Amino acid sequence: MEYPLLAALNAKSVDEVYVSTDSQKIKEVAKKYRSFVIDRPAYLCTKEALGEDAYLHGYRHIKDGLKKDIELVVLLFCNAPCVLPAQIDEAIEVLRKNPEYDSAVTVSRYNMYSPVRARRVGPDGLLQPFIPFENYPKGMTINCDRDAQGDVYFADVCLSVVRPRCLENLENGILPQKWMGRKIYPIKQWGGLDVDYEWQLPQVEFWLRKNGFAPAE
Repeated sequence: MEYPLLAALNAKSVDEVYVSTDSQKIKEVAKKYRSFVIDRPAYLCTKEALGEDAYLHGYRHIKDGLKKDIELVVLLFCNAPCVLPAQIDEAIEVLRKNPEYDSAVTVSRYNMYSPVRARRVGPDGLLQPFIPFENYPKGMTINCDRDAQGDVYFADVCLSVVRPRCLENLENGILPQKWMGRKIYPIKQWGGLDVDYEWQLPQVEFWLRKNGFAPAE
């Protein structure tokens, strides 16, 4: 969690940094980095709780405390460390220049995880396309070349800079990350991800080294 905090604290365009948590250990880290702590309620600390609801709770807490309009909200995940201060500043600049955009988010190109390569296990126990091929655009190239269908970008959730209207009207956003709204500008990077499994840590360490960091032991 220290890497997203460092990115936020070193971004030129960020005024204040908040950390939403129920963990005493995380609270101590937040205070170490001069961040405000938001006590997250128990119902938002379960395995089933959605990030969008925690974001909305945090936004309302900040808005009620500041008692003034909030221009933009920078949303970061504790387990998504692949973000740089310059990316935050770039996203904010894009939104300031384009008031019609709802958000600007980091995306990483993962052609190897294209929907055309995805499979599900059918009722007969055998593999079948996750999305039927007839649902893809006519003329789209589908073969074993991972780049044949064109570049595939995933919102890596390392950074989402959103307008308050996105959080206040979550139901209007595009699934699955409704907090991004509908008009979403891509901040292109590589290798971004939120860590869910231990085997993903070497990828994060590689990304950090490539961007000038020495990962913590």
